[in-house]
Order: sequence, then C-alpha cells, then structure tokens
Amino acid sequence: MMTITTPALLFPAISLLLLAYTNRFIVIGQLIRALIEQRNEANHLQITRQVKHLKIRILIIRYTQMTGIVSFILCTIAMMCLLAEAQTAAITLLISSLVCLIISLLLCLYEVFISGIALNIQLEVLQDPKS
Repeated sequence: MMTITTPALLFPAISLLLLAYTNRFIVIGQLIRALIEQRNEANHLQITRQVKHLKIRILIIRYTQMTGIVSFILCTIAMMCLLAEAQTAAITLLISSLVCLIISLLLCLYEVFISGIALNIQLEVLQDPKS
C-alpha cells in the first residue's frame, strides 16, 4: 500500500530540477544578448551556427520545463488521490509522473549535449586567428 509520503518524496527533486532548468534558460537569454552585441564584430557564420544551436536549446528547455511541470502536477494529483483513498488512481498517476520526470531528464541530457556543441563553436572563434 502506497502512503502519501511516497509521491511527496518527488517534490524537492522536481522543484530543484525546475530551478535548474530555469537557470539554464536565463543563461541562454544572456548568451543571446551577448551575441546581439557581438554581431557587428564577429564572424557571421559563427554567429549563425550559434543562433541555430541556441534556438534548439530554447525549444528543448521549454519541453524539459513543461514535462517537469506536468510531472509535478501528476504527483500532486496522486497525493490527492491517496487522501481520497483512491489507491489505483494514485499509483497510475505516480507512475505517469515518474515517466514525465524521466522524459524531462532525458531532454535535459540532450540539451547538455547541444550546449557542448555550442561551446565548441565558441572555442573555434577563439582559435581562429582571422576573427
């Protein structure tokens, strides 16, 4: 029998993940603003490549946030079901919440991979003596 503490254990984890996702989103916003300032000085090909990756990263972070929020909502509803003694619904909702959390983490992993590519583009700019 599942108790209310089982889904409650996800609350701190999901909250911290959403905070981390938001911080990544803020950093991308700062990068975009910096690129706007550099656009007249830098190699336009490099900036175009960076913009492409930033657009993908923004989209991925949006989906990570959305699936994280859905996970949080499902977890909360699972707790409500447990309070209403609807055990089967609570278990189904908790499993759904965990699936959303896994999707969110996988999307985050993909975004980290893409951010590594973007950093390599930045390093190419620093290594190119022409720019």
